[in-house]
Amino acid sequence: MRVLLFTGKGGVGKTTVAAATATLAARRGLKTLVVSTDTAHSLADALDVSVGDQPVEIEPGLHLHQVDTQKSLERHWGELQDYARGLFSELGLDAITSEEITVLPGAEEVIALLELREQAHSGRWDVIVVDCAPTAETLRLLALPEALDWHVSRLLPVGRRLMKVVAPFVRSLAHVSTPGEEVVSAGERFHRGLMEVRELLTGESASVRLVLTPESVVLAEARRTLTSLNLYGYRVDAVIANRVFPADGADEWRSQWVKAQSKLLAEAEESFAPLPVHVVPYLPGEPVGAAALAEVGEGIYAGGDPFADPDVDPPLAFDGHELSLALPGADKNEVDLARKGDELIVTAGPYRRILALPTALARRNISGAVLRDGRLRVRFVTGGRDD
Repeated sequence: MRVLLFTGKGGVGKTTVAAATATLAARRGLKTLVVSTDTAHSLADALDVSVGDQPVEIEPGLHLHQVDTQKSLERHWGELQDYARGLFSELGLDAITSEEITVLPGAEEVIALLELREQAHSGRWDVIVVDCAPTAETLRLLALPEALDWHVSRLLPVGRRLMKVVAPFVRSLAHVSTPGEEVVSAGERFHRGLMEVRELLTGESASVRLVLTPESVVLAEARRTLTSLNLYGYRVDAVIANRVFPADGADEWRSQWVKAQSKLLAEAEESFAPLPVHVVPYLPGEPVGAAALAEVGEGIYAGGDPFADPDVDPPLAFDGHELSLALPGADKNEVDLARKGDELIVTAGPYRRILALPTALARRNISGAVLRDGRLRVRFVTGGRDD
């Protein structure tokens, strides 16, 4: 099963590109699901259909899933939310306020990821296409599973032991409920679900495609996004430049756009090499509906196979005495490295990742690190750890 995620700065046309790719997959005989983690839910508009909260076949082989956040939230988060509502009620908050407070920030995007996991495990699909939120939200979302794992792995065992000791005192002194075993178990299930999502999206059959328009600000953000996606371990296998003015028959006004875009496209080719940069021309009208989107999809990939497994190495690799992490486009002045016990903390710009070192490296000292040709290489030597 192939999983394709599309993201980009808001307004660049990522929903159109995702829908076009999904439509193309279905018309090539692949059973395809297209789903969105973007709260705007523009997919149904692009495909010009109305759907419910279950995958609906909108044309042969093409299914659209628009997640019903409330129902999914109750299924994945129900016990935890019920406990929180009850606790706030005991503290004197009214039912409506308690309900609003217990809604998770970013819940819709997180729930969409959990739904994606369930669809992947169903075995029904050859291709799953994900229309992601704009880049900043997507990066926060994709970083969440590993960040949550770091906290849960350390805090949950301690929390279980502590709860057994303090629960009677909390109930007798504060007169509020403490979470029972079912609440803690629900939290563990939620955590496991997100880790399975990460395993799916960083696997050999999953990749991200960056959508951009040939504009300076958009290109700069796309470069940073490529660096950040690699930092978190997600493969990027292609870039799609949307709304490119054709050079033929350009009038004086449009020729200026053609010239400016040509320069930026050349920069994009250089910045993202060796990744392919697919070009989508500026169309005379908005492509709405499966027929128009399928035509766009054929144009994007020019007869190639966009559904083959990505020909991109995983960003993170361990080789003997060395750890290497792809950070294409990273500025060495914005990359920082720290060691804490068995963990390596890598910072690239505003984003940070905590890497658990394998046993073979955790027992060794760091002898040096270098960022060269878009790859961070950290060398280790035999000896005690340097914390």
